[in-house]
Amino acid sequence: MGGDTASSVVSSSEEESMLEQEYPQLSLRLPTPIGRKDGSSPKDGNGDTLGGEKRVDFGVYEDVGPCVSSSCFDERRKRGAYRDVLENYNELRCRSENLDAAKSKILSYYPGAWMEAAGGMKLSDYDVPKTTSLLVIGPKGSGKSSLVNRISRVFEDDKFAPDRAQVSYNASVGDGTYFLQEYMIPRDSTSFCLYDTRSLSDESSTNREMLTHWMTTGVRHGELVIRDSDRSSLKTRLKCKARQSGYGSHEIRMVNFVIFVVNGVSILKSMYADDEAEKQYSEMVATTFSCPFLSFKDDKPVIVVTHGDFLSLSDRARVRVHLGELLGISPTKQIFDIPEGCDKATELAIVDMLRYSLEHADRNLPVKEWVPRKLNREVTKLIIGSFSSPHISP
Repeated sequence: MGGDTASSVVSSSEEESMLEQEYPQLSLRLPTPIGRKDGSSPKDGNGDTLGGEKRVDFGVYEDVGPCVSSSCFDERRKRGAYRDVLENYNELRCRSENLDAAKSKILSYYPGAWMEAAGGMKLSDYDVPKTTSLLVIGPKGSGKSSLVNRISRVFEDDKFAPDRAQVSYNASVGDGTYFLQEYMIPRDSTSFCLYDTRSLSDESSTNREMLTHWMTTGVRHGELVIRDSDRSSLKTRLKCKARQSGYGSHEIRMVNFVIFVVNGVSILKSMYADDEAEKQYSEMVATTFSCPFLSFKDDKPVIVVTHGDFLSLSDRARVRVHLGELLGISPTKQIFDIPEGCDKATELAIVDMLRYSLEHADRNLPVKEWVPRKLNREVTKLIIGSFSSPHISP
């Protein structure tokens, strides 16, 4: 989701124009709707013509034309996704009037608040953390630290407060964050926190090792993240700083959900690049996203697309559709467009992203170790009792 200023509102004619430019091989002239072979327009309950020039109807039609190849249907599906993303910007803009109500739901959150009771389990049967931990990961220059600052400001009264996370303004110089940093949201709360991390490496094996460590053993504020590929001099300096910080005294937190941040400009470049180096950006994102340790059961990470302020609205929609196809997730429900800006629509996109992340974190809380044994005992009693019942034949 996302959007900035009035450009987020897409009219029907603009939407048609964008679709024509994106998919010129597919005519936007609609076939005859089902049940109207005479070509007449359907009416609503008041006798007024439905559709007309107000908005293109992309529903199901009886006549789909001569195009029946799989590639044609793939293009139609992409066109539908592109349209849905454009409509999503409009919907977000309309809902932004309820921003305060949406923020209040996040501010009232506590770990386990949005757990769904299922399979006879209760909240007391789960290992509920004191603080829900959201791990923020992403390639170099994707804007992880900037996102942390943006999220923090959404829930602070002081919009001019200094940045909490250190932002690297030249991605070519180092990897920005070398030490894991914990940020409570809001500052005076313990309900949930964000963990800013070191940028992903260009080596998939390095990323897999780093992510597996965080997801299986947990994260700790101030923990140093070094790689075999780091220069020996850098390792020495960082280890010295780590000893001085005394991070070992901080609490280890298990990760409850993952926020994957990607640079929308880099994604767009990789979509149309002839250079193999630029193509590798999307490939690295897809490879990392598929790491099984990042998923909680069937729930994959949420995607945040940044740097949309450097792109047109149609390009931003194009990036979301591409990522949805690449990663196998919904471009409107699991991919959030969060450009720079402090307008209500962008703030609501941030709130929606947090709501999604926290709900899925609660939905996948680990079961306490004693619960399976307890359930097994109850099942055993039930089986023994059924055989001893006079109503059951041996």
